[in-house]
Order: sequence, then C-alpha cells, then structure tokens
Amino acid sequence: MRKVVYYVAMSIDGFIMDFGENIEKFVVEGSGVEQYVSDLKNFDTVLMGRKTYEFGYKYGLEPGQAPYPNMKHYIFSKTLKFEYPNEQIEICELDLSVIEKIKSEPGTDIYLCGGGEFAGWMLYNEQIDVLKIKLNPLILGSGTRLFGSSTKELKTELINSQIYDKGLQIIEYKIKY
Repeated sequence: MRKVVYYVAMSIDGFIMDFGENIEKFVVEGSGVEQYVSDLKNFDTVLMGRKTYEFGYKYGLEPGQAPYPNMKHYIFSKTLKFEYPNEQIEICELDLSVIEKIKSEPGTDIYLCGGGEFAGWMLYNEQIDVLKIKLNPLILGSGTRLFGSSTKELKTELINSQIYDKGLQIIEYKIKY
C-alpha cells in the first residue's frame, strides 16, 4: 500500500500561509528549496483540494493545467469543472473509498499538496502516513493552519531532520494512529 506524504511549508507557529493567503514570506530559494523540488520528482501522484488547486491561479496556473507534469492529479471538489482538463487531472468527490483506491494502486508514495482543511480531513480519517514539514524561520501570527480546523490529537515519530541554509529545516514524521 502506498503512503500519503503531506509535504508542506509551515511557519514556526503552525501556519501554511498568512491571513491574506500569501506565501511570499516563506523561504523560496536555497538548498532546502532545491531539496524539496528534488523530492517532488519521486512522486507520481498528487492529491489536493479545490482551494489548493485554485491557489495556483495566482502564480500563472491555467484552469485545467497540471501543476506537476510528472504526476497524476486527483483534485477533490464538488464544484470544480474544466472545459479542457489535462489528461493527468481527475476531479473526485471527497470520499474515503477514492483515497483507499488510489493508495492501493501501484506507484510511488503519494504527495498530499494540501491545503489545511483538506489535510485536516485526511488526518481525521487517518489517511496521512508521513508529515514532511519545510519549517520556515518566521512567525506569521495568523493564517491557514497546518491541519485547518482539525482538532484530532495524535502522536508522531521523528524519521528525519535536516537543517538547510536561510534557516529552513525539513523535518519528517511518521504519524502514529
């Protein structure tokens, strides 16, 4: 069974973007970002919610485009529709049986691209196996929480931790259900 890896940038105080849905304060260059980009090449599948997909529009993504050309995209939404979707994109209803089917198919581990509320739903339903945080050296004070409004309590086990330039750390945890 493939693992779902929630690989996400986060501030020290637990936010994945600020109150204005802005990510420009996060570290955007350097060896840690290069590691992240390299790590993404190891995934052949990405899961994301509608809000995360549409967030890409701010950065030039066109509706129906695949943001990660090397991956099959599963976007979870009841309302999202594209006139001409890329063949790598499948829009799905938010349903555990869909997640379980994807996890059971052959392939690499699965990249969970967020966002907070979708990741919170995945965590609540015990579908995230690994949490990989790009811990940024900043405090945002408010914004989108790592797991949205989820209040589920769990323990984790540290797998790996690496410090990079510009104060960025990549910390990997196994989630223990």
